[in-house]
Amino acid sequence: QVQLLESGGGLVQAGGSLRLSCAASVRTFSSYSWFRQTPGKERESVAAISWSGGGTYYVDSVKGRFTISRDNAKNTVYLQMNSLKPEDTAVYYCAAGRYGLRTDVYGYEVWGQGTQVTVSS
Repeated sequence: QVQLLESGGGLVQAGGSLRLSCAASVRTFSSYSWFRQTPGKERESVAAISWSGGGTYYVDSVKGRFTISRDNAKNTVYLQMNSLKPEDTAVYYCAAGRYGLRTDVYGYEVWGQGTQVTVSS
């Protein structure tokens, strides 16, 4: 069974940084994405990366602050989050799929358990 194991969430003050990690048990997916969700809202794609070519996607609200990257040897995807804002507070989910840099939840087949990121003002 394919699994995605997330880590790196926590509590940070506004302006601070966190790095999220997503370790995949197998390397069978062509794209990975980080989504986030707050209570009462739909899950939002924050960033995505193509495993082979390294193409990336960022939602406008995080451009210039967040960076998605991958480590082929470790089957791990990272989300470096800098200059964090209170509005970045959410549960962040890692997702893996085979349908390119999709931004909708239906483009991803496997999901992590989620990690809480809380940014205090």
